[in-house]
Amino acid sequence: MLVALTGTPGTGKTSVAEELRRRGYEVLDLSAHIRSSGLLGNLDESRDTYEVDLDLLNDSLEPYRKKSGTVIMEGHLSHFMDCGTIIVLRCAPEVLAERLERRGYSRAKVRENTESEILDVILCESAETDIPVFEINCTSVTPAGAADAAEDILSGNTGKYLPGSVNWSSEMEEWFLTDRERERILRWRP
Repeated sequence: MLVALTGTPGTGKTSVAEELRRRGYEVLDLSAHIRSSGLLGNLDESRDTYEVDLDLLNDSLEPYRKKSGTVIMEGHLSHFMDCGTIIVLRCAPEVLAERLERRGYSRAKVRENTESEILDVILCESAETDIPVFEINCTSVTPAGAADAAEDILSGNTGKYLPGSVNWSSEMEEWFLTDRERERILRWRP
């Protein structure tokens, strides 16, 4: 079975995938697969991201679908692929922004990804499929703890990972302010 391990950049996909790999799972790094398969398209300079033909990517995964056992594909596009289960990793906006800033993301890219997390973009895209979807809050758990949760899901213990168990909507007002409004508010905080 092919399983999507997805989430907004910075939610912990790579760390959780590495832990699952250490535990014996076959893990496909979708970004590396895209590059090695020649599927990387043109650079969208305005968004600082590359285009990928999702149909070609999906077709390229057919050999992994035919394997026996579980193959976990890790990447923020994995939920667009035909698979048996989607696991969405989530992270609190403030923590996510800090992680992305440490990676050197531009201010605009940090904001875009943080707002996407608040709005549940990847969760909503995943829920639009007919594939079972689950979510794991990775804000304050170790990669090992998140991998434990993923293994719970894979073994059928899914109750506490149903969509809607993570909700950042209370963060909307703070993150959707203009930069100027946010700076003014931050100056007034004790």
